[in-house]
Amino acid sequence: MPSGPRPPEEADVVVVGGGVVGWSVAYWLKVLEGRRHGMRVLVVERDPTYSQASTVLSVGGIRQQFSLPENIRMSRFSASFLRNINEHLGVPNEPPIDIQFQPSGYLFLASPKDAAALEATVQLQREEGAQVALMSPTQLKEKFPWMNTQDVAVGSYGLENEGWFDPWTLLNAFRRKAVSLGVYSCSGEVRGFVTSAEDLMPPLGSEPETARIKYVHIHMPDSLEYQPVACAIVVNAAGAWAGELLQARGLPGGLRQPPLPIQPRKRYVFSWHCPDGPGLSCPFLIDTTGAYFRRDGIAGNYLGGMSPSEEEEPDPSDLSVDDGFFQERVWPLLARRVPSFESLRPRGSWAGYYDYNTFDRNGVLGPHPKLENLFLAAGFSGHGLQHAPAAGRAVAELVVKGRYESLDLQRLGWRRLVEGEPLEEDGVV
Repeated sequence: MPSGPRPPEEADVVVVGGGVVGWSVAYWLKVLEGRRHGMRVLVVERDPTYSQASTVLSVGGIRQQFSLPENIRMSRFSASFLRNINEHLGVPNEPPIDIQFQPSGYLFLASPKDAAALEATVQLQREEGAQVALMSPTQLKEKFPWMNTQDVAVGSYGLENEGWFDPWTLLNAFRRKAVSLGVYSCSGEVRGFVTSAEDLMPPLGSEPETARIKYVHIHMPDSLEYQPVACAIVVNAAGAWAGELLQARGLPGGLRQPPLPIQPRKRYVFSWHCPDGPGLSCPFLIDTTGAYFRRDGIAGNYLGGMSPSEEEEPDPSDLSVDDGFFQERVWPLLARRVPSFESLRPRGSWAGYYDYNTFDRNGVLGPHPKLENLFLAAGFSGHGLQHAPAAGRAVAELVVKGRYESLDLQRLGWRRLVEGEPLEEDGVV
């Protein structure tokens, strides 16, 4: 297939990964450089059809209900951004952007053993400015009469800035705006680097402790050759393949340590029809079991799924779907929570990738400890879409200003990986 435009021979910043996080970084770089408008930014995406892209295969949720302050703050930033999206991403002489936001809120249910932890998390969310209500089983039954609350001790319900939207529209809006601001893009895969380590003469048998990336090698889809692009900064926004990217040829082994603990994890999404199911008041419900569902339109259609246990993790080498997982594992849990779902009719399914951080299931943002001009923006473990506006701005601030200005996300940096101190997030779905 044709590769589209070839990359320029040099770029100030090469963003590896053209999902919503990568395009957000590119957009904010151009916004923050201000009137100079001299920064040459290149976004490299290996899947120009986005047929396997995490962004467009997600269920499009946004919520404030996290257990880590940084994640709550990113959600609040992103919610404000999405509310005013046309001020940020509107392009002159093009139609206004409609991300089809459905403000139905998230509802987390807790069993008696998890009730205290959920209540403590809600207290933190409120301290961070999120509007979240705690609901007793009686209150839940009153508001959502279709729900079986038998084993529920408490629920937390987001009152604002929560719901779902169309991921493809947001990705395209970031991309169109960034291109209108002068961002370059190309279809290809970064498969290698040239670093300053090649210029150094360390003692025999040793490696330099730090280095800079001088060139990225881009493999074009219609060519057997690599296109070298000289660069000043590289941003790794490669999502589920961010860890793999740092194993690419040209990086001395010592500069790859510790490895970036981000892997592709396959997650199924199932759709079904149930004319007697929850109506317009249906929230994005997270069950005590980890199963989830939300309304999909207004005609009795729903989306849902559940993350498998570690022992059940499916092979991520392709995006095939095990429909038996829905029949055997997910459906019984849904029907227990929503009795009308006993008679649901499956409609279809798909699979997408989480850029899963096996260390603590949180994004890794900021500079690499050994590659001096490499920045990371990956590992969000399923919440990259909703945090993309905030994460993109944060990384762009580091590149342009040398520091965080909007949100202090230093704790999400690489240091915790080196020091072995995970930042646990309880709200990973």
